[in-house]
Amino acid sequence: MSIGIGIVGAGMISNFHAKAIADSTNGHLVGCYNRNTERAEEFVAKHGGKVFKTLEDMLADPEIGAVSVCTPSGAHAEPAIQAAEAGKHVMIEKPLEVTQERCDQIIEACKKAGVQLGVTFQSRFHESSRLMKKAVEEGRFGKITMGDAYVKWYRSQEYYDSGAWRGTWKLDGGGALMNQAIHSVDLLLWLMGDVAEVSAMASTMTHERIEVEDIVVATLKFKNGALGVIEATTTTYPGALKRIEIGGSEGSAILEEEDLTQWQFANETDEDEAIRKRMAGMTETGGGAADPAAIGHHGHTAVFNDFLDAITEGRAPQINGDEGRRSVALINAIYESARTGKTVQL
Repeated sequence: MSIGIGIVGAGMISNFHAKAIADSTNGHLVGCYNRNTERAEEFVAKHGGKVFKTLEDMLADPEIGAVSVCTPSGAHAEPAIQAAEAGKHVMIEKPLEVTQERCDQIIEACKKAGVQLGVTFQSRFHESSRLMKKAVEEGRFGKITMGDAYVKWYRSQEYYDSGAWRGTWKLDGGGALMNQAIHSVDLLLWLMGDVAEVSAMASTMTHERIEVEDIVVATLKFKNGALGVIEATTTTYPGALKRIEIGGSEGSAILEEEDLTQWQFANETDEDEAIRKRMAGMTETGGGAADPAAIGHHGHTAVFNDFLDAITEGRAPQINGDEGRRSVALINAIYESARTGKTVQL
């Protein structure tokens, strides 16, 4: 049976959620609620469904079994908690929220209500990402010594000026790291495991009228002993594909968006050459490097399919609330280190 989904928020990312829902195997869009009703009307004119004048109206609709939260990052908790209390399953656009405390409020509300909670970290569902994860789990890297993430993107001043919430601590939760690089932070944690300590520096170098950083560099020590670096910026014109690098005593791999540009191991298998060829040209868009809308929705579709299957099967989604919280905790530790000039233990 198809599960009806209501979208809260009619900003840019809501369009990708609507397309993903349309392509999902067992979900359908019921409608949209936005504080500015005119924006919601524009949304349904494009994607179908009906306009809800209030969130309460949406949550009272018996056709809706799940709610997709696409509000600004620091405004996720309120609609998510309301939806959970109304007995609706909850999908949230990244990040889960902007502080661990607000993440915990959402997680607790969903647990108390007995509803599923999912977070859209769609990069985990790309085939290339899963190949790297499999190689890690099989020990093909030997002793892993380094894990790095690089997000050298470009955002114009007009981008930050386009919404009053952009570039604010309260609603954006941070800058290049929390908004743009969080997908790579999530992937790095998924592949490498948790971080033990971090030291960082951050600055606002080329953008005006924003409270947050447009460049940050952090050095990491993972709990498994490996070291690493996270670099994130929105000041590097014209922007490059995000990159994850993993290296160890017996192998190394480099992931650029969905492409595996390096895949080398001391003990080669018959499949490795085929992987190198197949994964060399997987990226079909700019990956959001310069244009936040220049991404595909296939990753979101995979996230929604898993989320909807989880509801049907009575299990947690692969990227549940606890998984969504991990990147927020690391990012806030990086911000604390940059602010205090001290190494922060996690």
